[in-house]
Amino acid sequence: MENIISGTTLFALIGAVFIAAGLVKGISGMGLPTVAMGLLGGLLTPVAAAALLVVPSFVTNVWQLLDGARTAALLRRLAPMMAGVLLGTVPGTLLLTRVDARWSACALGLALAAYALYALCAPPLSIPARAERWLSPVVGLATGIVTGATGVFVIPAVPYLQALGLEKDELVQALGLSFTISTVALAFGLALHGAFRVDQLGLSTLAVLPALAGMWLGQKIRRRIGAQTFRRAFLALLLLLGLELMSRPFV
Repeated sequence: MENIISGTTLFALIGAVFIAAGLVKGISGMGLPTVAMGLLGGLLTPVAAAALLVVPSFVTNVWQLLDGARTAALLRRLAPMMAGVLLGTVPGTLLLTRVDARWSACALGLALAAYALYALCAPPLSIPARAERWLSPVVGLATGIVTGATGVFVIPAVPYLQALGLEKDELVQALGLSFTISTVALAFGLALHGAFRVDQLGLSTLAVLPALAGMWLGQKIRRRIGAQTFRRAFLALLLLLGLELMSRPFV
C-alpha cells in the first residue's frame, strides 16, 4: 500500500484508528467506514485507505445485518436500492483510482461535512410510501457513486433510510445491509481497477481485531452515556475533519 508514513508507528496508528472507528459503530450502529476513512486520510492515500477498510467493514456489517429478525423482509424491500448501490459503486471507484489523491481527499471531506451538517441541522425527513418504489434505486445509485469515489457509505443512504420510518432495530439492520453491499461492491470495483490485491487482504484482515474490540467497548459505553450527547459531539468532530480534508488541495 502506498502510504505517507511507514513502519511500526503506522501499524500502531492503524490499529488505533480501527479501535476508534469500532467504538463509534458500537455506540451508534454506524460510522466505522466514515471515521476510519477520515482518520486514515492522514496516514494513507485514499485508495490505500479504502482497500484497508474492506475486510473489517464487511465483517462488522454482516454481524449487524444478521443481528435481528427482519433480514429477509428488508432484503425484499430494499432490493432496488441495493441494486443501485452495486451499479454506482463499481464505476465510481474509477474516480478514486484515477483522480489526484488530494482531490479524492477533498471529495471525502465534502461527503463527511455534508452528512455532519445534515444530521446536526436538518429536521427529520419522511419519505411517503408511494415514492419509495422509484426513489430507492436513485438513492442507491447516488450512494454507490459516492461510495466508489470516496470510500464512505453514508451519503445519501443513511438520511434516506432514516426517512423511511423504520423501527429502531429495523433501521440498524437496514444500515448493516446497505453497508455490507457497499463494502462488497467497493472491493470488487477496487479489484477491477487494480487497486485491491490479494496481498492486501492480510493487513485488512488484521484490522478486524481492533475494529471488533472497539465495537465491544462501544456497546459497553452505550449503556452508560446519553446517545444524543455522543451523537452531537461525534458529528461536530466529523464536520471539522471533513473541512480539514476539503482544504488539502489548497494548502
